[in-house]
Amino acid sequence: MKRKSERLIRTGLSLVLAAFLGWAYAAGSFQYMMEHPDELLHLVVQHLQLVGLSTFLAVAVAVPLGILVTRPRFRRLEWIVVNFANVGQTIPSLAVLALAMSYLGLGYQTAVFALWFHSLLPILRNTVAGMESVNPDIVDAGKGMGMKPVQVLWKLELPNASPAIFAGIRTATVINVGSAALAFLIGGGGLGDFIFTGISLYDTGIMLAGAVPVTALALLIDWLLGVLEKWVVPRGIQREAELI
Repeated sequence: MKRKSERLIRTGLSLVLAAFLGWAYAAGSFQYMMEHPDELLHLVVQHLQLVGLSTFLAVAVAVPLGILVTRPRFRRLEWIVVNFANVGQTIPSLAVLALAMSYLGLGYQTAVFALWFHSLLPILRNTVAGMESVNPDIVDAGKGMGMKPVQVLWKLELPNASPAIFAGIRTATVINVGSAALAFLIGGGGLGDFIFTGISLYDTGIMLAGAVPVTALALLIDWLLGVLEKWVVPRGIQREAELI
């Protein structure tokens, strides 16, 4: 039943994607991209830099912080940290960019900061949820075998929490791919150049020439992270997660 539902969802999404691409082709988006390959490549590289750096920094902060607040000594901080991140997530991406611009000015660094801030919650929340979902019996067994706290963390807790952590990273990355289009508004570059140029000129073809690569990047990056997850997460834990 579950597999049948997944197939129906994939079929529906494929039809929506096909319709979107057909609309873009009819509007002349692919022709515009072929006529401006150098500019397109430059904007794609800028977009990837924005997404890559902001997501890397978010992972570097959110994962250790999520682990820290699940430790017994710092568990009191969990409510404060998670709710602070929740408040940050409720602020629209455009508002985050505007606030960051007010204090940091225009440019690439401001865009990276805004994207970093907006992508913290999915990673932090999933890290906390993943660490708390680890079966206490597994941890007790590790301690009973003489494992030190660091060994329990690296050999037992993190491997078992890794599916949830990866899910948060994938979610944050895909969100960042879409949100990075707004970076153009504060001089951060990216594929938002085509999108907002098309909007200002009332040219659907130019607008979709930016939207199509953004969609393609989101799908490609999500797929690549899925492949990476299969390499990193132990197979036994993957099978257990699929059965849930």
